[in-house]
Amino acid sequence: MRVLAFLIAVVLSGIAQAQNKVQGVRMWTAPDNTRLVFDVSAAPEHTLFTLSEPDRIVIDIKNTQLSKPVQGLDYSKGLVGNIRTAMQENGDLRVVLDLKKSVHPKSFVLPPNAEYGHRLVVDLADGVPAVQQTQSQAATVPPVTTVQTPPPAPVRSLPDATENGRDVIIAIDAGHGGEDSGAIGGGGTKEKDVVLAIALKLGELIRREKGMRPIFTRDGDYYIGLRRRVEIAREQKADLFISVHADAFKNRNARGSSVFTLSPRGATSEYARLLAAKENDSDLIGGVSLDDKDDVLASVLLDLSQTATMEASSDVGNHVLSQLRQINPLHKARVEQAGFRVLKAPDLPSILVETAFISNSVEERKLRDNSEQQRFATAILQGVRGYFRSSPPPGTRLALANQHQHVIAQGETLSSIAKHYQVSTDTIRSRNGLSGNTVSVGQVLTIPDDRGG
Repeated sequence: MRVLAFLIAVVLSGIAQAQNKVQGVRMWTAPDNTRLVFDVSAAPEHTLFTLSEPDRIVIDIKNTQLSKPVQGLDYSKGLVGNIRTAMQENGDLRVVLDLKKSVHPKSFVLPPNAEYGHRLVVDLADGVPAVQQTQSQAATVPPVTTVQTPPPAPVRSLPDATENGRDVIIAIDAGHGGEDSGAIGGGGTKEKDVVLAIALKLGELIRREKGMRPIFTRDGDYYIGLRRRVEIAREQKADLFISVHADAFKNRNARGSSVFTLSPRGATSEYARLLAAKENDSDLIGGVSLDDKDDVLASVLLDLSQTATMEASSDVGNHVLSQLRQINPLHKARVEQAGFRVLKAPDLPSILVETAFISNSVEERKLRDNSEQQRFATAILQGVRGYFRSSPPPGTRLALANQHQHVIAQGETLSSIAKHYQVSTDTIRSRNGLSGNTVSVGQVLTIPDDRGG
């Protein structure tokens, strides 16, 4: 009997040791979603279901216990009002998320990487009613003391365009965020943090510019999918997309700033995707829906749109690179091209700015420094300003401020008018839709002011 008792004790001890552990819970809140990450000691098995009246999500993690209480989470924002836990008789850990409103949940497991171990990720998206469950399911949820939480912050509304022209809209994309830290410097600096700081400073500078308005793909520590970042910019009708990053390389001596635009190969792949999906997606290219176009016409529209977009991206990239050169060494002396997914909007000029190498100890210190972050933001702004001075989008306040109305008087010619305003005759012809040099007395011409570029 003693031998049998010893064997049973050994088996039970082995089972106890094999039990998974939740070592911590992290939470990130975005404007329309919340992400919860459970750090676990081994790959978890779990089930998830929703309850209503009140709205809750129940997560059962098989053969798992909590290493420490769930503490330190900020419930003032996001979709979760409180988190409760309880051990089940079968050894499973039950986690109950008390929600502020109905959500659409999605869960998945991530394997270890360089920064984290095994993780159970639960994403909560706003706006979808919770699934009704049976009374028996609701009865299994542990009792709870009601916790009062502040209501979510109101969504900021965007100002309307004025009758004197709309603002140029610049989408600022701080790379990474939330669970995705990006590159990490030798001093522990996280890319997601420094690029957000630079992005917010850039947004504030743009906000002060007459005729410009910033929008952000993220303005806090949360993750946004790469394609969703582009969708946000297009939904807000952005005129330019700037993705801010901090480079890293195994060679710690690598340094300098870089600017990237989309490579032709990357453009071709996105072109093919959009064209193939046009029957189902009804993608908008420059405001033109492709869903009612035949393949040949859709192909021409996409090709024209992408060609113009890539040329504009290269132009703005050169302006920004020339300004970065004034404050930091350049890693490459010209605008580079790569297949970054966030640059693939075919109708939206887009650049990706690698501000500096976070893997370089000197540049890591720069990226952490508030005044250096401001210098990077200012350089990007100056490049953007120079680009839009020379190429303001039609109908914007910048375009209206960047031109003159000239009434042709007796004896004036197109060449004399061009000489007077210090612009080319080709520029005047292009802006006014003229096919030749013939003008008449009393005719009104729009004269672009290209001297500011």
